[in-house]
Amino acid sequence: MSLYRSHVLICGGTGCTSSGGAKLLDEFEAQLKANGLENEVKVVKTGCFGLCALGPVVVVYPEGAFYSRVQKEDVEEIVTEHLLKGRIVKRLVYDETINENDDTIKSLNEVDFYKKQMRIALRNCGVINPENVEEYIAFDGYKALATVLTEMTPQDVIQVIKDSGLRGRGGGGFPTGLKWDFASKSVNEQKYVCCNADEGDPGAFMDRSILEGDPHSVLEAMAIAGYAIGANQGYIYIRAEYPIAVQRLQIAIDQAKEYGLLGENIFGSGFSFDIGLRLGAGAFVCGEETALMTSIEGHRGEPRPRPPFPAVKGLWGKPTILNNVETYANIPVIINKGAEWFNTIGTEKSKGTKVFALGGKINNTGLVEIPMGTTLREIVEEIGGGVPNGKAFKAAQTGGPSGGCIPASLIDTPIDYDSLISIGSMMGSGGLIVMDEDNCMVDIAKFFLEFTVDESCGKCTPCRIGTKRLLEILDKITKGNGTLEDLDRLELLCHSIKSASLCGLGQTAPNPVLSTLRYFRDEYVAHVVDKKCPAGVCKALTNYVIEADKCKGCSACARKCPVGAITGEIKSPFTIDTNKCIKCGACVETCKFNAIVKK
Repeated sequence: MSLYRSHVLICGGTGCTSSGGAKLLDEFEAQLKANGLENEVKVVKTGCFGLCALGPVVVVYPEGAFYSRVQKEDVEEIVTEHLLKGRIVKRLVYDETINENDDTIKSLNEVDFYKKQMRIALRNCGVINPENVEEYIAFDGYKALATVLTEMTPQDVIQVIKDSGLRGRGGGGFPTGLKWDFASKSVNEQKYVCCNADEGDPGAFMDRSILEGDPHSVLEAMAIAGYAIGANQGYIYIRAEYPIAVQRLQIAIDQAKEYGLLGENIFGSGFSFDIGLRLGAGAFVCGEETALMTSIEGHRGEPRPRPPFPAVKGLWGKPTILNNVETYANIPVIINKGAEWFNTIGTEKSKGTKVFALGGKINNTGLVEIPMGTTLREIVEEIGGGVPNGKAFKAAQTGGPSGGCIPASLIDTPIDYDSLISIGSMMGSGGLIVMDEDNCMVDIAKFFLEFTVDESCGKCTPCRIGTKRLLEILDKITKGNGTLEDLDRLELLCHSIKSASLCGLGQTAPNPVLSTLRYFRDEYVAHVVDKKCPAGVCKALTNYVIEADKCKGCSACARKCPVGAITGEIKSPFTIDTNKCIKCGACVETCKFNAIVKK
């Protein structure tokens, strides 16, 4: 086996791949060969490093040089300067990783984005080649499964998971060990273990990144779960829009079978377990456990009434447990390090860490994993690097279409299950969308309602019809036709939908409306009473006006206007005919003097 003096780690996640990272691996290998370094430097394709805003990312060890936004044409310089001559290419290095005093490279744990994170579920992402089972094994991979099968009883395993305090990371936060215990006590000759990798929240990519960067951790955890409840078959339900994750999962399954880590008589223990993939078509409702199982069975994905719960009657009527990707990713570490270790992380009722996909109006978009109890302020201002362009933080949406908006006044709220529920939001699977002063909160509520209306399976009347009525009222308000009575009607309808819907999609669909009404009611009133959108987002309530004292009469805006709504004479202030204006914003983008404003 060759010993390499340097390793080049290239992010192979979807984000970096889509921004040009797919071309880097071949180019690095070609340049290394051209410079006679192919036997000295190893190129490794990894999963996501987390800092998606800086992709494509390349990290060179042992120096730890964190190169950002690397393109194919940059590779030759990195090879000839850094890897051949030992000179770090400073123009490509993420500036926060360089010590100002002596230009040395900082450890990533010293960088603001990483230093408050604690990577448990993401422990191997950006560290190993996800398509090489031997690299996973080198980082304690399948050690937990070996321990479980050779040293522990099924009840021992369940007790460890119970003692750890691990709660489901898919949104509901149900205690994982308790769910496994219910299934283990169900008597049946056939049981199943399912993994929810459907991840339908807008802006969420946590589960996708784990599967792309560390698929074996999920396979190992599912086998452990199978042993604990007495199941011999598992299924991973993954959306077909995740081609890289699907491919790496299949590679991982094939490798695990080849190494005897899945299949018959694992580790000579007499325990057998296999895993199959099932591709979803992107239906949001299939994130609900009973709808997911119905889809695996080959039927239209619709929820079933509960009870009976899946632990008693699930897939094909047999006892079944379902956890999401992130929940499973924690299991091997808990077995290896112990329940007491995991129990010390987080808060009293929310143990461990939580992975978030940080997006929206934030400088450091990407993937973060923080201990439960970390405040929203720490996530936004420190890890996320604050709001761009000097804009003020206005709100954060957690939990996607099922969650709620947290206003700036509550930015010091700890992120844990109970704290979020107490303020009208929820953890959800882990999407965290940041909004600034330019966002209209009525429009945000409308956006999420449009999503849930489109994704409703239509099985129950409260969700199928109720969410449409909600959307109609919001549409009426954003067009300037709303009344104060409509606000009362919104709230009444929201509570009716929550209490009467069959599954979690309908029961949580009103949350974005209720939370924005609760914290941003003044914006609703402005839309209804003043017929204005304070953020200037709702077109029907917004007019573009040229401020005469700033206008230089250059005519650039008039020439750009697609409908001829702007008139005037050269060197004199121009005006906009609001009856003709289609509010496309082209004039604002064209004006160099900031003379055009939205009112």
